[in-house]
Amino acid sequence: MNAITATGLRRSYGDQEVLKGVDLNVQRGTVFSLLGANGAGKTTTVKILSTLIRADSGSATVAGHDLVRDPDAVRAAIGVTGQFSAVDNLLTGRENLKLMADLNHLGRTEGKLKVQLLLELFDIADAADKIASTYSGGMRRRLDLAMTLVGSPQVIFLDEPTTGLDPRGRRAMWEIVRRIVADGVTIFLTTQYLEEADELADRIAVLDHGKIVAEGTADELKRRIPGGHVLLQFTELRDLESAARVIGSASRDGEALALRVPNDGSVRSLKALLDRLDQNAVAVDSLSMHTPDLDDVFLALTGKPETVTHS
Repeated sequence: MNAITATGLRRSYGDQEVLKGVDLNVQRGTVFSLLGANGAGKTTTVKILSTLIRADSGSATVAGHDLVRDPDAVRAAIGVTGQFSAVDNLLTGRENLKLMADLNHLGRTEGKLKVQLLLELFDIADAADKIASTYSGGMRRRLDLAMTLVGSPQVIFLDEPTTGLDPRGRRAMWEIVRRIVADGVTIFLTTQYLEEADELADRIAVLDHGKIVAEGTADELKRRIPGGHVLLQFTELRDLESAARVIGSASRDGEALALRVPNDGSVRSLKALLDRLDQNAVAVDSLSMHTPDLDDVFLALTGKPETVTHS
């Protein structure tokens, strides 16, 4: 069973249609990342799936529960960590977690054990009894996510979880996310860092003008964008020239003894290239694959003016 299934989600604000029939399928125990420019509809999608607002039309289930027929069951099964921290600065880290344990109706002993476990898991045990206002940005984000986990959610919505963190803090948060997913929790991630989606997400959907314009693994999305190539390196000029004759369509760098051969990055096309070289006894010193990154994917698939059809 999928953790999240959505079909034909639509939502308008006045005359502005923000979502225009969004379909989603998110497998359990995975990280699913929703990418899109500001105004693409990411936040609206998360608000609908977390029961904060209703869709105008369409249907969805989260953790097996229908959003409209059983919103309370959805809320009981999810956690939401927004872009802005929900930490109470006047309380200590331990007190923040204890408050969440009480709100989740955990017994005294169970709550105490859960709090201590999360303090250790998120590496804030040493600062557990310090006021949260003294925490660094990274510690506050870790505490915020730990508070979300007190209720043992099946699905967590993470809205730009590492905004404002330095590279070390981001990587620490990524490691925590991996550990959470390894325990079977599903993460629905929105992020402004394409590197973050590339690093964490099992599948990525690109949202543009309220529609999903592409979906797949990071590698699948990269292969959709022109610009991928194989760089062949040679030790002898004659081998470079032989390869150029055999391949035909390639950019040549005589000084570096290299050929840049257009390639979609698939195993099949790479094997076909190597077979041609082998059949013609062309000696290649080394090769490296180069594919477009998610920045290229994002720029190619989003931000284009909408096409307007007239009847």
